[in-house]
Amino acid sequence: MADPTGFLKHDREEPKKKSTEDRLASWGEVYADVPPAVRNEDVRKQASRCMDCGIPFCHSSGSGCPLGNLIPEWNDLVRRGDWEAASDRLHATNNFPEFTGKLCPAPCEAGCVLSISDLSGGPVSIKRVEQTIADQSWEAGYVQAQVSSVSSGQKVAIVGSGPAGLAAAQQLTRAGHEVTVYERDDRLGGLLRYGIPEFKMEKKVLDRRLAQLRKEGTKFVTGCEVGVDLSVEDLRAQYDAVVLAVGALRGRDDKTTEGRSLAGIHLAMDHLVPANRQVEGDGPSTVDAQGKHVIIIGGGDTGADSYGTATRQGALSVTQLDQYPTPPSVRDDGRSPWPTWPYILRTYAAHEEAGERKFAVAVKRFVGDEDGHVRSIELQHVRVHKDPVSGRREVIPVNDEVETLPADLVLLAIGFEGVEHMALLDGLGLSLTPRGTLSCGPDWQTETPGVFVCGDAHRGASLVVWAIAEGRSVAHAVDAFLTGASDLPAPVHPTALPLAVV
Repeated sequence: MADPTGFLKHDREEPKKKSTEDRLASWGEVYADVPPAVRNEDVRKQASRCMDCGIPFCHSSGSGCPLGNLIPEWNDLVRRGDWEAASDRLHATNNFPEFTGKLCPAPCEAGCVLSISDLSGGPVSIKRVEQTIADQSWEAGYVQAQVSSVSSGQKVAIVGSGPAGLAAAQQLTRAGHEVTVYERDDRLGGLLRYGIPEFKMEKKVLDRRLAQLRKEGTKFVTGCEVGVDLSVEDLRAQYDAVVLAVGALRGRDDKTTEGRSLAGIHLAMDHLVPANRQVEGDGPSTVDAQGKHVIIIGGGDTGADSYGTATRQGALSVTQLDQYPTPPSVRDDGRSPWPTWPYILRTYAAHEEAGERKFAVAVKRFVGDEDGHVRSIELQHVRVHKDPVSGRREVIPVNDEVETLPADLVLLAIGFEGVEHMALLDGLGLSLTPRGTLSCGPDWQTETPGVFVCGDAHRGASLVVWAIAEGRSVAHAVDAFLTGASDLPAPVHPTALPLAVV
């Protein structure tokens, strides 16, 4: 059994990062290279801090991991040095732990019992343990292709190759179905490929997993927009079921601010995609921060990704703006009590490298030069008022003071509005909900028979761990639809939501 006093013997420790100079000099991941033996011994100590709670909130889909990862089990296996068994337990619930270990914000740690009090030294470093298990799994050869010994004779098309689509594809292929994944981009991975910067996850990690899927029998078609390059009629004629994992990539814009039409103002994804393409070897980025004063509007993950990308491109300055006040540094139990996701200040690796953040501010107007290019912004301190009845938010200046900041490149990272409007949806007779998503029944099936949906296309822009969980769940539904029953796991229901205070 686990060591119930392990958290008293060992402090929580984060993995070591490279120096700022080394990080900014390359696109590689920010963490330092540590010999595997040293890494594994350090992580064994971290895993020993898990006490195997009687009620492990860490793997509850409401307050922790929606995948239902068996966290206390593989923590104890790591503590005992049984890495192969730990790999088996981790892969039993998570197709891609190397993705979640690098990219998931770890709601499991927020739900850890050691998060109840700061006196515990902080939650178990579950994300670090997970990533190390994944690394050791590949290094030791534990990860092998799992080729199905049976064939159902049924064909499934999956539209979209992000984490939800890939998870569904792997599950269905292993169940014996013939699966083809369609991707409109020239490379596979969706946001994992072109949205996530290299310094957060090197693309060789994605390519390694894609090679496993190919060995298992999953087929991939790139550069094909379903509904345009492949007609809906041909899609339905060729496949017994269709899964829509098309994401929610329609970026939110703000065209009401004066000067928005000036050149040099872009949605954040218009910056991240060409930057990632440049790292892939496709030539210079079309939106480059080199030698520019960069303003990033929006305080979330996408803003932080653009922040780190701009500094690596050689920006003169980077300033990230957030219209909300500075969050507290520790959990406010009155606002977000344990085990809910805490409202706290989150500092990403990019914020440690350069630039600054400003809170409780909003742009009054963008100011351009005689050539119509943005050159500065006028900034005001604001407060955000939310109507308790309608839920509508209003951003209100607190005074008339205006601060001017230089701005040669402005990036809007203010969220996503939902699924893009595409010919595929029209051809399938599907319409978007008021939230910009695709609805489905309890079996993940849309109103069009034989067509299923999962991931951000169903949930809205969310976490990688939710995307994988929905991909696994839709695979169960498709398998049952095709064969009458399914033994595949279904970790979440279409209506599942994380626990939150409302």
